[in-house]
Amino acid sequence: MSKRITKVRQWHDQFFGLVSYLQSPFLLLVRLYWGWQLAQSGWGKLHHLSNVAEYFGTLGLPMPARMAVFIASVEFFGGIFLALGLLSRITALVLTVNMIMAYVIGDHEALFSFFSDPDKFIAAAPFAFLLVSLIVLVFGAGKISLDTAIAFFFGFPRVKQANSVPA
Repeated sequence: MSKRITKVRQWHDQFFGLVSYLQSPFLLLVRLYWGWQLAQSGWGKLHHLSNVAEYFGTLGLPMPARMAVFIASVEFFGGIFLALGLLSRITALVLTVNMIMAYVIGDHEALFSFFSDPDKFIAAAPFAFLLVSLIVLVFGAGKISLDTAIAFFFGFPRVKQANSVPA
């Protein structure tokens, strides 16, 4: 029996050793797709600031015009930084806070339905961006990113990615 357990354990270790090599390409695809989507959202807001400011005014936000410029810029530049993997964890932290506030201020009904009606929470506009921001915040940008290239170029010690494959 112990030979079978040993063999199964070897297969397990080999399989997940191979799967772990997919972490950086997966993170790259997630960052590129959702970073681009977020940058487009920010770009759209930047080109319709009066509409965004009016919407923020209906939500009761202070200085809605300035807030519209700020949020649109965070989304536009945050999306670009996310896609490139530049200042990834800092960008992801800012975007996470931004998306949580989007739930709290703009879609608190979906936020409060987290346990009672999870479909409503997941269907809300900020959900995908919040999820991606949290993924990058927790796991980093992966090896295929500007963060890694800059660290290599300037000789910084490599920041260890969670669950990364040894180099």
